[in-house]
Amino acid sequence: MAATPPPKGIYVPVPTFFVSKSATNYNPSTPPLDLPTQASHAIHLAKSGIRGLVVLGSTGEAIMITNAERMTLLKHVRQELERAGFNDYPLIAGTATQSIAETVLLLTEAREAGCRWGLVLAPGYFAPAVSQEGVVGWYRAVADQSPIPIMIYHYPAVSNNITITTSTFETLAAHPNVVGCKLSHADLSKHTLIASSPNIDHLHFETFTGLGQQLLPVLTVGGAGAIDGLAGVFPKCVVHLYEMWKNNNSSGDRERLREVQYKICAGEELVVRYGTVGIKEAVSRIRGFGERDGTRVPLKGGLPGGDREWGDWEGVMGELEALERSLPDVKS
Repeated sequence: MAATPPPKGIYVPVPTFFVSKSATNYNPSTPPLDLPTQASHAIHLAKSGIRGLVVLGSTGEAIMITNAERMTLLKHVRQELERAGFNDYPLIAGTATQSIAETVLLLTEAREAGCRWGLVLAPGYFAPAVSQEGVVGWYRAVADQSPIPIMIYHYPAVSNNITITTSTFETLAAHPNVVGCKLSHADLSKHTLIASSPNIDHLHFETFTGLGQQLLPVLTVGGAGAIDGLAGVFPKCVVHLYEMWKNNNSSGDRERLREVQYKICAGEELVVRYGTVGIKEAVSRIRGFGERDGTRVPLKGGLPGGDREWGDWEGVMGELEALERSLPDVKS
């Protein structure tokens, strides 16, 4: 029996929170996990209408996390969500390893920790020498052995600019244990060629954009939603755009869609510019979760210009925050 994809909607690739410098167990090169903050942020997102979470993706600094820490974090998030009443809440575990065996091991452990899907980053270490046959073979081997359904994670910027062609997506989408993809690049044509492909069963294989600034156009060509970093700061804003599109019936609604997408695009510029560092800065300053500079090396947390540079973003963030505060909590 073929596996099913995650439900359509808005997901957040959550940052991994680490203890503050004032903690007695703080280590400047490898600060320990801050599990209470991790759970509080997850519950906040669930209450705000976020459909599910990607834990330990690229935003979650997965490559700087040990396997033991992975299990601890995944189990804790699942446990605390259930304690808060979010039973069977969709959790997707990220993997960023090159070895098939290690990737399958991480997916097996993710299932044990309560995750229902795996988001598997393309193996880009040897990208210039990797053929499309090699990409297909790698993903098929992982999917054959994984105890949970997997999604293809195509993020060229963090995987040596590895290429995955549309025909490769079409081939892999036919595998019973490959149920979707996250596309973290700005090529809207590729999103369209996958999300609208007549050669893909879109009941089995869903296409998610990794960029909230592309949410509205991607939805119009058959996309299932977004796995978006800014939604970790302004969850209700991004969910609002998705829900408006789903229920859009009038020209007035379309004008509102453009207005909200514009505000999201403006906020996403912080994420484009600073990635995980920018997300952690915003979620700390605006939502009060974690430390502004709470990353593990080699990432250097905190905006380079500090308060002065944050001031350049206050207008954009203020508009999003006003919209966020105007929207009610919606339990997923």
